Amino acid sequence: MRISYNWLKQFLKTDWTPEQTSELLTDLGLEVEGVEAYQSVKGGLQGVVVGEVLTCVKHPNADKLKLTTVNIGEENPVQIVCGAPNVAKGQKVPVATIGTTLYSAEGEAWTIKKGKIRGKESHGMICAEDELGLGASHDGIMILDDSLKVGTPAAEIFDIENDHVFEIGLTPNRADAMSHLGVARDLKAGFIQREINLELITPSVSAFHVDNRTLKIDVDVINKDLAPRYCGVTISGIKVKESPSWLQNRLKAIGLSPINNIVDATNYVLHDLGQPLHAFDAVKISGNKIEVKTLKSGTKFTTLDGVERTLHEDDLMICDAEKPMCIAGVFGGIHSGVTESTTSIFLESAYFNPVSIRKSAKRHGLNTDASFRFERGIDPNITEYALKRAALLIQELAGGEITSDIIDLYQNKIKDFEVRLSFENAKKLIGEEIPKEIIKRILTSLEIKVNNVTETGLGLTVPAYRNDVEREADVIEEVLRVYGYNNIKTTVKLNASISSTTRFEDHKIQDIVGNQLVSQGFYEILSNSLTTPNYVALTEQLKEEHNITMLNPLSNDLSVLRQSLLFSGLEALSFNINRKRGDLKLFEFGKTYHGYDDKREEFKRLALLTTGNQSHESWLSAGKKSDFFYLKGSITTILERLGISRYNESPTKSDLLSEGISLSLGKTKLVDFGLVKKPILKHFDITQEVLFADFNWDAILEIVRRNKITFKAITKYPEVKRDFALLLDENVTFESIYKIAKQSEKTLLKNVNLFDVYQGKNLPKGKKSYAVSFTLQDENKTLTDKQIDKIMNTLQKQFESQLGAELR
Repeated sequence: MRISYNWLKQFLKTDWTPEQTSELLTDLGLEVEGVEAYQSVKGGLQGVVVGEVLTCVKHPNADKLKLTTVNIGEENPVQIVCGAPNVAKGQKVPVATIGTTLYSAEGEAWTIKKGKIRGKESHGMICAEDELGLGASHDGIMILDDSLKVGTPAAEIFDIENDHVFEIGLTPNRADAMSHLGVARDLKAGFIQREINLELITPSVSAFHVDNRTLKIDVDVINKDLAPRYCGVTISGIKVKESPSWLQNRLKAIGLSPINNIVDATNYVLHDLGQPLHAFDAVKISGNKIEVKTLKSGTKFTTLDGVERTLHEDDLMICDAEKPMCIAGVFGGIHSGVTESTTSIFLESAYFNPVSIRKSAKRHGLNTDASFRFERGIDPNITEYALKRAALLIQELAGGEITSDIIDLYQNKIKDFEVRLSFENAKKLIGEEIPKEIIKRILTSLEIKVNNVTETGLGLTVPAYRNDVEREADVIEEVLRVYGYNNIKTTVKLNASISSTTRFEDHKIQDIVGNQLVSQGFYEILSNSLTTPNYVALTEQLKEEHNITMLNPLSNDLSVLRQSLLFSGLEALSFNINRKRGDLKLFEFGKTYHGYDDKREEFKRLALLTTGNQSHESWLSAGKKSDFFYLKGSITTILERLGISRYNESPTKSDLLSEGISLSLGKTKLVDFGLVKKPILKHFDITQEVLFADFNWDAILEIVRRNKITFKAITKYPEVKRDFALLLDENVTFESIYKIAKQSEKTLLKNVNLFDVYQGKNLPKGKKSYAVSFTLQDENKTLTDKQIDKIMNTLQKQFESQLGAELR
């Protein structure tokens, strides 16, 4: 949510800097995610001055250019080449001097430099209004008032607004703060806590009065539960035109595009007070009657964006005597809105059922400023006040007269909340005793009425617009956020409870593997379980009928639950690769979801993705590629770490991979891994090779739980290492040496290792040399030389007899 600081200061006259104010807002729970400087004219016209054209003649080398000399208030006039058809001697004009930075409509900066145009020097530019950002016209240069003094900075003669805009990360419960008034209310409470008493200035509507009763629109609210309060009034004789610059600047500062004075007025009040309004062209209201009701399911309705929508039977609609005109609280219709020819309007201000609005907005995939507020719950007691405020503003901007009494249908009034606050409970929850007087002061500053005071607590009335404060704990939270979380002292004593868990808890196993992968240079990602339904078309392995579809999706791209972790991982790879980060190793623990005729299932998975090099290039290494064997090594180390050492390998049958391997234990598949198919990579605009591993994490967790751990004491007796250099036939493998050695000495031989292979010069043809080490150890005593020699002689004889080996 964007909040203008200048706008905010209309409610609170403060001299605090934007930075100080943003800190206070964050302390109050309205987290300021950023503060952005705003100028209604980008650059503030710095370097642009009033100039007077002294001479103007045809350019000698160009038919459409003119050569001028312009007095800009300096000692000597400057020569400027100008192509505008309306430039003439004696005019006062805006001149961008050398070094001035101007901005295009798209925000691109360009600097005025000294130059030559068709052989003549030009020392500046005489500007049109679009070049200065003061309008859209480029028909010719701007002609200024002749009374202006030469050399006057343009920033002093044009209405340029300099503002700061707060980007507030509003939590869903704070519906009361979705306006400048709401934010100002919180700020006032924060200032009072800091002993700065500021008056909250709200716009006066005392000037509102009915001029005549010549245009009456009847209103009938049929679905009263969905529209508890509905107000309206007619305004006639208006003139639809462009809004004044002050209003346009206010809307532009918070990211809105001005449309016309009527629509801008309703948008202004929406962001000013938090009350959405809607203006209907009164001429287009058939039968001079408004009906607030639901329509038959399947009814077609075209909204302002030109999209024909199919209505649901629970969609609340604003209708006239013949047709629907608006989806209540969400979006207007294409045929009932205000146009340039509109001369009279019916202005609506209402309180709609939040649940109804939320469901309609989600059902039609619409998210508007109005629905954003209605679905969270606005102030039901501001409805008429906001209507009067908007009506007076429209009269100020567009003229006209109030031509009907205000219709206010509010049968079942929404009451304020009654809450009891215990001082003792407040102390327990806060962890510190806040003085009673400070608690009362904070609650009063938040417009929470203190009805009675006792030694043990307070009887309170919470205004209806604070629909998130209904319990004692909510009130305590309000006290704490205004008092300041930073002001609560940290206790010296730290209490903690010890939980009894086993080493086989799922999260512990996940942490073990996660830490191991991180130590190998992998980065963990956490992607959205919601994805697009289009991904299943990339493979035959995933079926569209197994998609689990959201009832109220935020968008089509987030409308189904994922069936594989691959595609969200490829999205992350693509995002990074497009930003020149091509060496990536990612992993993700997550779930996949599958719908069947009679049930829905979810499965835990672990995904690994590698692409590019194992490590970044450096002066020591050009970088080694993350190939198939690197991924396999990462997979086997994970399985070994979890005590899974025996498994079968077979070619993968995964349709996501062009080639790869499946590792299984019995009939249980543990992991599929290999190269991702190129057509899938192409869909994500990835041209480099990507390797993917998909672990069946549910199966792995079950295997780990069944594993029995055996251990033995570390022997205190030393090990001995001996080496052989064996001359062998070139077809003899190390595996043969290993097996013969293990069969010859099963007790004391602990390890056999091949540490060098040589084949070539100085060796007979068809021969090779293996350098093999043998590790010997007795766990009960120290080995003697006699025992060691005996074992090595035995090994030598076995190698000579079985392999034809010779010692070198």
